[in-house]
Amino acid sequence: MSACLSIFVGGILLILMFRVIEYTLKSLFKFAGFKTRRMPRLNLWKRHFQVWVVRMISAQTVVGRILVILVFLFSIGSLIIYFINCQSVKQFCLSFEDQTVFVDLFFNLFFLFYFGLRFFAASDKLTFWVELNSIVDFFTITPVCISFYLGRNWLGLRFLRALRLMELPKILQFLQITTTATAVKLSKLLAVSVSTCLTAAGFLHWIENSGDPWAYTKNSQSLTYFDCLYMIMVTMSTVGYGDVVVKTSLGRSFIIIFIIAGLMLFANLVPEMVDIVGSTKLHKGSYVAVKGRKYIVVCGYITLHSVTTFLRDFLAPGSGQVATEIVFLGENDPGLELETIFRCYAAYSTFFQGSVMKTEDLQRVQMGKAEACLVLADTCSANPYIEDTTNIMRVLSIKNHFPNTKVIIQIIQSSNKVYLPKIPNWDWRRGDSIICFAELKLALIAQSCVVPGLTTLLTSLFIREDSKKLITLNKHLHEIEGQDYKVMTQLLSNDFIDMSFKDVAKLCFLKLDLMLLAIEFRSGMQGNSILINPPSIIKLHFDTMGFFIAKSAVQLRRARYYCRQCHSDILNPELIVKCRCKMKVPRKSSISLSDKLKAAQDSSSLVVSRSLGYFPFLNFPFQTDSEDRPSEILDDEHEKTTLDSSGMFHWCKAVPFDKALLKRRKGQSNDMRDHIVVCVFGDATSALIGLRNFVMPLRASNFTLSELKDIVFLGSLDYLHREWEFIQNFPKLFLLRGSALSCADLKAANIQFCSMCAILSAHARGPGDQILVDTKSILATLNIRSLHFKANSSLVARMEISQGTIDSPSVPILSKRTPIITELKIASNAQFFEQSNTNESVYGMHQISRGTVFSDSFLDAVMCTTYHNHHVLALLQSLVTGGTSPELEEYLAEEASLSGSTSNVVHFGSRNRCKLALLALTDSPSVADGRLLFFGDIYNLALELLGILCFGLYRQKDETSLIENRKICDCSATYQF
Repeated sequence: MSACLSIFVGGILLILMFRVIEYTLKSLFKFAGFKTRRMPRLNLWKRHFQVWVVRMISAQTVVGRILVILVFLFSIGSLIIYFINCQSVKQFCLSFEDQTVFVDLFFNLFFLFYFGLRFFAASDKLTFWVELNSIVDFFTITPVCISFYLGRNWLGLRFLRALRLMELPKILQFLQITTTATAVKLSKLLAVSVSTCLTAAGFLHWIENSGDPWAYTKNSQSLTYFDCLYMIMVTMSTVGYGDVVVKTSLGRSFIIIFIIAGLMLFANLVPEMVDIVGSTKLHKGSYVAVKGRKYIVVCGYITLHSVTTFLRDFLAPGSGQVATEIVFLGENDPGLELETIFRCYAAYSTFFQGSVMKTEDLQRVQMGKAEACLVLADTCSANPYIEDTTNIMRVLSIKNHFPNTKVIIQIIQSSNKVYLPKIPNWDWRRGDSIICFAELKLALIAQSCVVPGLTTLLTSLFIREDSKKLITLNKHLHEIEGQDYKVMTQLLSNDFIDMSFKDVAKLCFLKLDLMLLAIEFRSGMQGNSILINPPSIIKLHFDTMGFFIAKSAVQLRRARYYCRQCHSDILNPELIVKCRCKMKVPRKSSISLSDKLKAAQDSSSLVVSRSLGYFPFLNFPFQTDSEDRPSEILDDEHEKTTLDSSGMFHWCKAVPFDKALLKRRKGQSNDMRDHIVVCVFGDATSALIGLRNFVMPLRASNFTLSELKDIVFLGSLDYLHREWEFIQNFPKLFLLRGSALSCADLKAANIQFCSMCAILSAHARGPGDQILVDTKSILATLNIRSLHFKANSSLVARMEISQGTIDSPSVPILSKRTPIITELKIASNAQFFEQSNTNESVYGMHQISRGTVFSDSFLDAVMCTTYHNHHVLALLQSLVTGGTSPELEEYLAEEASLSGSTSNVVHFGSRNRCKLALLALTDSPSVADGRLLFFGDIYNLALELLGILCFGLYRQKDETSLIENRKICDCSATYQF
């Protein structure tokens, strides 16, 4: 023991002495001005030798790996020899004739050689001398070497070889046995725990068998090593049976220290190891597919909020899909709250930890047998580009390994959609779908600026949402009725062949109690196209798919089973079932499909734009008769309206950024009236929202030039300048510096005279609380509403005097309230807009049902709808985007902006397509020829006389509260195409 301490302390003193001498010589030489030529050569030789030794013992080389492995194996061998020698405890010093001594001597000579290599390779000798592995060598190699001189083999501190177990994680890593972070962490925790217990047991074994050195009477006791190990484990667990106890003072002092250090060490290590082993066993398994049971895989952004939202939408009442199991594949270990959610839905969901980027994880979840893979995105991500590209890489990995698996992906920015069709094996016909939040969200908000309340109607029709959430608690008043109706698809009966859309729609409504919205038209040149309320020249062909508004799939079967011969006399639609007629041969159309296309193209005088590389007659201009063309479009064409090369959007030459800026005159406002104000939050570093997706539906060519409303973007010029590049070719766009949080800036935008104000949320995550994501949007909305109340403060005072009633005819009617539609990231944040004390709203559903709030949470449910029927997503995109197509998106991704048309040919085909509108009806109650008009009467009259397809009613509430947000009006309106 003294020899070991002497070598250790002496080495430290020699190193320090050498450093003092070297520093002194350098100082003397520098002071005397001597220049030696041998010193640089010596340093160069020393440096080359040191580099060679470092490479030799480095684990990056083959020799270094062999040396590390041999050192570890020999250390374990030396430790085993120590365990064998400990069986003889009568004498702590063994005889030199023991055969194991020579094997141990060979091991220690190798350790001495490796110690010398490490010493030469060390750049800092003093640090190397006091590190753990060096101390182990001092107290294990020295006794073996001295044993030859004394002729006695002392066990002593040979138990310190157990500390070499801490090198095990490093060896497992470069042998690529442990490749994951979890495995590496677990190996480190196990190495520390085992080496600490073995070393402590060895120290206690040495002390108890040797006794206290200062004791006059021998107080040692004969304990085996395993007795000491048993006592260490009992002490560490704080059990303390008392069957084995320490007697020496050193042993008791060590136990006191070990209890304190052991509790601190193992209280942290053991629970962490248990969690790792438990989670690995629970979430690292493989999914076992049950024959006949469908399942889907959900990956991407797996968090408590996203999983809760998805399960709520997918397992919504009435969805009828409880037989489908959901397999979540998350890259991170779920927390306690998320683990609780999975346990609550254990009958429908299973969680596995892994990544779709890895082949083994894809095989673990049986990706090739899954019905579909759904990739979730973080819509609140501060960097949407990275979020989108990460999900695109996930899709690429899935398609490379399992090309036939249907993939539905959420994308935040529309500019990133162009990468997905370029992925090998991506096939729209298989059901691969892209749900672009920026495209659908901004398009819906834009359409709501022209058609107020549209967001509520479309989300209720296209999304599988629980109707109870959109119905107020007041049993006598419903904000929205007909929540059970959804958009569904069904193949039409072949008895409808050669009939026009208008005739089929009337028959379905009157005879089948179904509302037909659109049909899928098949073309040999372009594939399938969705036609909404097409003209009479379009005739239905064999197995035409129809888009209906219905309550259930059972009702849709009537459209498939309808037989003109068997069901013509049936008045009750529930009696229309599959008839027993023989297989009818489908009637051939008198005009072939190719003849229809040729005649339609010739009559519309369309030109295919080579610059775009796609067909601008995607929406089929079949209304060729002059009486079928709207007069307003004919008048607009005479004014030489400029369209883009596809004829789908209004176009103008690029407007410079400075010319689009509105000049602010002090104390005066601009002359704009009936315009749209768009409040945008963002700065020079914010991610782009994609204002082009907002502008394009409002600049669709089916609007005449006079119908286009001026759009004023209010926000930071640093941000608007970055967006302007993509919208500078659209007419009637203006920019205004300011913020929606400033009343002065709002008045400068003539907010009180606008037709609609849209507040768009920026891509920014709130600090800590998720509710704070929508802070600016909420404050801006309240700020705009406050302008109205300030303008009517005198009226409010008069009403307070009259005890708050407006029943008296002497009280004037309130002025027009500024209509607002606010985008929220979190739907529950709509509760901050509720300013009344009524219990009629739940989490702000009043505002959502009125169409004044649009939340990204509604678009989350589109993924479930798309999984059940991907055709419904295509119809929704056709309704709200204004005519975008995959070809147009690819062109915009390459050119960044639309190009103008170089032809003077009138684009009747592309312009004469359906559009959404909100038309006012007569005063309520509606009377025609002395009778009340119901919805069915309005539907038939509009379709027969005007060719308008009415699919909803917007009922105004006659409310007397100043706090409520609906204007006082007694008229009704209809949504129409």
